[in-house]
Amino acid sequence: MCLKLPVNRLLIGGVAPLGPQAVPSGIRKFPVASAELGLTGFTGDEQGDLKRHGGIEKAVHQYCLDHYVFWRKELGDLDVLSQPGAFGENLAVAGMNEDDVCVGDHWGLGNAVVQVSQARQPCWKLNTRFGVPDIARRLQHSGRTGWYYRVLDPGRISEGDQLRLLHRPNPLWPVSRLVTVLYTRTQDWQALEAMSVLEGLSDSWRRLAARRLETGQIENWSNRLGERK
Repeated sequence: MCLKLPVNRLLIGGVAPLGPQAVPSGIRKFPVASAELGLTGFTGDEQGDLKRHGGIEKAVHQYCLDHYVFWRKELGDLDVLSQPGAFGENLAVAGMNEDDVCVGDHWGLGNAVVQVSQARQPCWKLNTRFGVPDIARRLQHSGRTGWYYRVLDPGRISEGDQLRLLHRPNPLWPVSRLVTVLYTRTQDWQALEAMSVLEGLSDSWRRLAARRLETGQIENWSNRLGERK
């Protein structure tokens, strides 16, 4: 992977009703030429559920533009996949995926600096947005989740600005490994021990690893994935 890549699309969106239940959601994102990036995200970008979305640790969501090819093969030519923003991402970037980005990475973004904080945990709102009842679970199973940044230095970001790797404290912890430990190798106790103290990983994910180590129990994902009984 090139360690200097342009932002193909910069996307933001306000809260709007989603689906037949008109649930407030900010998952719909629309392209903009530029936007101010603060500590909790882009000006004008909103979340409908501030308990589970947004905040300092999930200020910016990035998704790999190359994954769209995979999803079109899986799901067909859905309208939602016709342009970037389908997954609620703020940054759509080609040539940069979960294998290429490590937890704790510092990336220059225009004149701002952001840090990889955790992977994305897909939720049931994707099922509603796509009209596919299990897309959230399929996204999780595929490992094509995207990831979040916290903002270290705010700035103004424009489409086409370069993402530049500045510092990599955890080269053995790509986002893909994080996702594998969380969802597939769920009882890899050695990896969970490392996760529980991993520099740059969000507090909530370090606590999750510590709790799994302490209890030996795997979290129930059914409600988050929209698989309510």
